[in-house]
Amino acid sequence: MDATQLEKIRSGQGFFAALDQSGGSTPKALAEYGVAESRYDSEAQMFDLVHAMRTRVVTSPAFDGSRILGAILFEQTMDREVDGQATGDYLWQRKQVVPFLKVDKGLADEVDGVQLMKPIDTLDDLLERANKHAMFGTKMRSVIKDADERGVEQIVEQQFAVAERISAAGLVPILEPEVSIDSTHKGQAEQLLHDGLRARIASLPEDQLIMLKLTIPDEADLYADLAADPRVLQVLALSGGYSRDDACNRLAKDHSMIASFSRALLDGLTDQQTDEQFNQALEASIARIYDASVHKEA
Repeated sequence: MDATQLEKIRSGQGFFAALDQSGGSTPKALAEYGVAESRYDSEAQMFDLVHAMRTRVVTSPAFDGSRILGAILFEQTMDREVDGQATGDYLWQRKQVVPFLKVDKGLADEVDGVQLMKPIDTLDDLLERANKHAMFGTKMRSVIKDADERGVEQIVEQQFAVAERISAAGLVPILEPEVSIDSTHKGQAEQLLHDGLRARIASLPEDQLIMLKLTIPDEADLYADLAADPRVLQVLALSGGYSRDDACNRLAKDHSMIASFSRALLDGLTDQQTDEQFNQALEASIARIYDASVHKEA
């Protein structure tokens, strides 16, 4: 584990860029970027186009480690190059942004009000490759749709079981048990999640580090006690379908979370923009999200 990267994540001022759309979500991400499905005839072409989009983002003058602490990458993004360098090396060496890898393989069908992660059959190989490509850590997502005690317990158990394997490989896991913003019992689900996370964090060895990526809760600072635990490097906030303005307004009220936005970060960027227009739009987005992450309301 790189000590400089660790200190940046623990103490730095800024937020995370989530650039980890996978195969299932890539067509929508490209469409929002102004690239219609008629522009590509195969999955390979689709991934070429999304890598071009991500390359344009990370090579922009607006994107650097002065405001962005870390970036979460899709597997294919990690395997590719940016400006002649492996993506992880480019991010850290050129931009001072700490690279992370998304490792989950999507969601299982809903049971007990939650969607667990599908089995990650290739996890050992992924972790080996993540170390080879100089990733600092990983991220994995599951979803809570209702305040079902058994379901939330299963989500927490699965997240920590996989996190243990990731930690054993020398990487820092980001656990992402997302609570759906459309849940009719969102606040209750968040309290169940909080209590489950608190119990499991308390049982971790003192030297085991994790991060959390969570939906911005209805009750501001709900996760503040978790963020204060020395084993928790950061508590990240996902935008979860909120608009950028709505997500930032909510985030500014929560003193224990910083952003890790994907769609809300890229909103307003299009393939048709000139470089000047693109960079201006990305600058405005980064400035808005940084402000909500760092400058909190009293």
